[in-house]
Amino acid sequence: MSETGAIWKDPDRSFDERAQDLVSRMTLAEKVSQMVYDAPAIPRLGIPAYNWWNEALHGVARAGVATVFPQAIGLAASFDPDLVEQVAGVISDEARAKHHEAARRGDRGIYKGLTFWSPNINLFRDPRWGRGHETYGEDPFLTSRLGVAFCRGLQGDDPVYLKAAACAKHYAVHSGPEADRHHFNAEVSIKDMEESYLPAFEACVREAGVEAVMGAYNRVNGEPCCASPTLLTDILRGRWGFRGHVVSDCGAIADIHKHHRATSDAAESAALAVKNGCDLNCGSVFHALLVALERGLIGEDEIDRACHRLMRTRLRLGMFDPPERVRWAGIPYEVNDSAPHHALALEAARRTVVLLKNDGLLPLNPAEIKTITVIGPNADSLDALLGNYNGTPSEYYTVLRGVRAVCPDARVLYAPGCSLAGPVAESAWGERDTSGFAEAMAAADRADAVIVCLGLDAHLEGEEGAQGNGGDKTDIALPRIQQRLLEAVVSTGKPVILVNLTGSAVDMRYADERCAAILQGWYPGQYGGMAIAETIFGQNCPSGRLPVTFYRDESQLPPFEDYSMEGRTYRFFRGEPLYPFGYGLSYTRFEYEGASLSPDTVAAGEDTSLTVTVSNAGSCAGRETVQVYIRDMEATVRTPIHSLIAVGSVWLAPGASRTLIFSVPARAMAVVRDDGSRVVEPGEIRVYAGGQQPDERSAALTGSRSALCTLTVTGAPYSLS
Repeated sequence: MSETGAIWKDPDRSFDERAQDLVSRMTLAEKVSQMVYDAPAIPRLGIPAYNWWNEALHGVARAGVATVFPQAIGLAASFDPDLVEQVAGVISDEARAKHHEAARRGDRGIYKGLTFWSPNINLFRDPRWGRGHETYGEDPFLTSRLGVAFCRGLQGDDPVYLKAAACAKHYAVHSGPEADRHHFNAEVSIKDMEESYLPAFEACVREAGVEAVMGAYNRVNGEPCCASPTLLTDILRGRWGFRGHVVSDCGAIADIHKHHRATSDAAESAALAVKNGCDLNCGSVFHALLVALERGLIGEDEIDRACHRLMRTRLRLGMFDPPERVRWAGIPYEVNDSAPHHALALEAARRTVVLLKNDGLLPLNPAEIKTITVIGPNADSLDALLGNYNGTPSEYYTVLRGVRAVCPDARVLYAPGCSLAGPVAESAWGERDTSGFAEAMAAADRADAVIVCLGLDAHLEGEEGAQGNGGDKTDIALPRIQQRLLEAVVSTGKPVILVNLTGSAVDMRYADERCAAILQGWYPGQYGGMAIAETIFGQNCPSGRLPVTFYRDESQLPPFEDYSMEGRTYRFFRGEPLYPFGYGLSYTRFEYEGASLSPDTVAAGEDTSLTVTVSNAGSCAGRETVQVYIRDMEATVRTPIHSLIAVGSVWLAPGASRTLIFSVPARAMAVVRDDGSRVVEPGEIRVYAGGQQPDERSAALTGSRSALCTLTVTGAPYSLS
């Protein structure tokens, strides 16, 4: 077919028309070749090669120097969708700059494209899961808001072209165990699916228009996720109206026959996946579609449909159009790793720090500190800043470097004390060499204050293949050598500030009893050490909140392999945690007044709004992280103890106040019945506003309670399904 006057080359035609025309000009073999992640060029059509695989979890990853922001779990601690959208916007600026420069130089290889397999919006249901730090935590509402914000920031606001293509992963019910992910069947009720596991995916599809969804490795109720008619056909495309493309996780199509045993060979797996809506294979199994067609397992029209979706994405990214037509193509290479982006990385890191304990020691006064000691395996560790799926920072500040920068006139002593967890050949959690303890204790003895930096990194908690239980943690304890180091330093009698750098909850009971102050730093990005030092010395007033529950120990957890939500996360856990979801201290004090609902009586299915005034009653300026929760007092089915339904962020000078208004939509009032339907039932609903969740442990830790309003819902039950 002649290329003269080809519709697909006309940027004034719709993307669907252009994709249809382009696919019609391809041979069958060419179509199939475009359905694997490393799609080759089609020279006769003028289509360059394209590698679909790219990563942008918290910065452009694996493509050289780029700004490295806090890991996703750290960004979640900000509880701020606006910040996350701003971060994603910067990431996509750098992505565009890198992509076009690489293309100009003929590099169209892996990690150079505009299709990013981020964000990870799986529910962090169990702190033992190694990949939990890639997520936005354990709450479906917070994950939804931050996931939508990230997708919007990455994809941009142009009415025609995508800035980059976001990908919501891993769909669905994917959160460990890592060692079993290639063959595991997650058995989960429809109620838990609709109430907990699916809301973030639905929000990214319906609200953010996410361009791609990645299928998970596991099965859900017997169906391999990348070939699931329930997940891909009925829910994703049918109910939610998804129009983008679906990509498999890497190697997941081969798992269908090799490990799930749902099919007998590659041709059957490829056909099953494509027929049910998976369009792109991260792997090579889709090459077997040619065999599947010969065997009558799939029709060419189904291959055309998948190829159409993929070409539509490339067209939406402006890949085949004149650069002057594409707003994003003009982003210069110089924006990458630029000073404004570094400034945002530092501000994001400041917002992620969570102050878990403070007996009055913090903030330290730099003018009064003559000698300060920094101890621990994560004190000067780049790995502890980066997490995983990261870029390469051009400069970085560990905690040690941050303390030296913030306190240039003080003497700063440093002692690693021990390794992170010992040699790889040994158990990750066993006893270790204590030869560094004497040096650490000697340095502590000579200090006015001691900062101990402990925790993990992505070698100990991460994807399959990381040290530990296939990437997962076997328990939630610190590595024992680190625990022993902490005890040794505490025994010196000097005030100890613990900085915990992990991507997940760990057992902090000893530290809570014996340390003067505790900060949770996550994996805070290239400027994380500076942000932590600023917080310790009062240049940053902490405002981060925990996006996960810190349990006392693993005895409070259900079996890891159990996907029921009962007993999991703050919404269904009925024990007393050490530190609750939503908790975090400040250097100032905020008060809530005048909380009211308007109206305070609604018919089932109607919305209302909450008004509350927040005041800074302390002595320093600070940011309050406002959280709104709801509790159904008369539900006819099991409901969460209470659920987060709104978040806000407000900066206030001492004595200042601001009145905030939050929407309380009917959907937030709905209960999820056993059949998955959402219904607003009549009865009493309590709405809370505060700087934490409305539980007894949070009240005890903060010395304050959330403001309470009562809503009355009248009339007959109202269905939202």
